[in-house]
Amino acid sequence: MSALQGRVAIITGASRGIGRALALGLARQGCAVVIAAKSTESTEKLPGSIHSVAREAEALGGAALPVQVDVRDEAQVEGLAAQALARFGRIDILINNAGALWWQPLSETPLKRFDLVMGVNARAAFAACRAVLPAMRQRRWGHIINMSPPIDLKFVPGRVAYCISKFGMTLLTHGLAEEVRADNIAVNSLWPVTIIESQASINLGIGNREQWRKPDILVDCVLKLTAREPSSVTGQALLDEDFLRQEGVTDFTGYACVPGTNPRRVWPLGG
Repeated sequence: MSALQGRVAIITGASRGIGRALALGLARQGCAVVIAAKSTESTEKLPGSIHSVAREAEALGGAALPVQVDVRDEAQVEGLAAQALARFGRIDILINNAGALWWQPLSETPLKRFDLVMGVNARAAFAACRAVLPAMRQRRWGHIINMSPPIDLKFVPGRVAYCISKFGMTLLTHGLAEEVRADNIAVNSLWPVTIIESQASINLGIGNREQWRKPDILVDCVLKLTAREPSSVTGQALLDEDFLRQEGVTDFTGYACVPGTNPRRVWPLGG
């Protein structure tokens, strides 16, 4: 039996891309998954919805709860946790995956765009952590994973607003991990060292498929992290390949979107 059998996981931004992959990966391991995102209908530009991913998870034999939520809205985030508890009676895992991307210098960043990245990235992760902590503390077990990078100042010029928001998530990881260590709740950040195939990389034309890895590499990291006792790994900003190497993985060829290619490492910057 999987170590994750019977656990309950909330994944934000789970209607497509990395979030969808994480939800389905956890469902395969016996987790009940809460599919949290804004999209209730699939479109050509944004294929997938909370309902389509929930159906996919249920087809794998798992339980799924689709919840429409704008992660910038405190009441909706609180409602997300309440719905998860009402349906499943527990919350074991939170993955703050929802994200907003804006790679422009400060002079080309309107305040409404700054507010968007801060709201969807740092503020939403903060709110979601607040919403799930009571349930995790009650059971003295939990894993929170923020999809954010180790703090690297070389990455900031030209991306000031984005880095404030994403590094804010990483500071949340480091600070909250210490606050809840005694409750046996782990808080970690996770980030890819290569570009990952997602709707963002597709729509924004960030590289091409020969430079991308599949989201599967992040799924495998999450499965290994959440299967561990929370007290054994917490307060870290982890890089996917480096973490898997520590776990004994040596062959990464299967993660390449184009077989036979070796996607270039782009994190840390210049790595």
